[in-house]
Amino acid sequence: MSDQHLHHPADLAPGDEEEVRVGPRLLGYCIGFGLAIILTATSFFIAGTDLVWQPSIPVALVVLAIAQMGVHLVFFIHITTDPDNTNNILALAFGLLIVFLVVGGSLWIMDNLNQNMPPMDQIMQMQR
Repeated sequence: MSDQHLHHPADLAPGDEEEVRVGPRLLGYCIGFGLAIILTATSFFIAGTDLVWQPSIPVALVVLAIAQMGVHLVFFIHITTDPDNTNNILALAFGLLIVFLVVGGSLWIMDNLNQNMPPMDQIMQMQR
């Protein structure tokens, strides 16, 4: 009896998993690739056409970008709700937290500077 049968499947190190058939994995990659192409083509179509109401274009592009990120996370990075993906999900959440803190903090600082700096003509007069 091998050691793999004595341990819980979530306790296996990367590379020690049982062999997985290539067919289902390749099908998943092909589906993800097809969805990514469709979302990208749709984004370019929406950005370059007059058929869509002009003020809704940025919202549509943001929605398509979020959908594209979801496709990449599920089909290529394999982020799922399995118990063995807890560390991956926590690392992704922490990375998103850091990105939002950096971007949000930068926007907050720039807004604060914009409100508290004098207009450019006053700055030019101070230098004379």
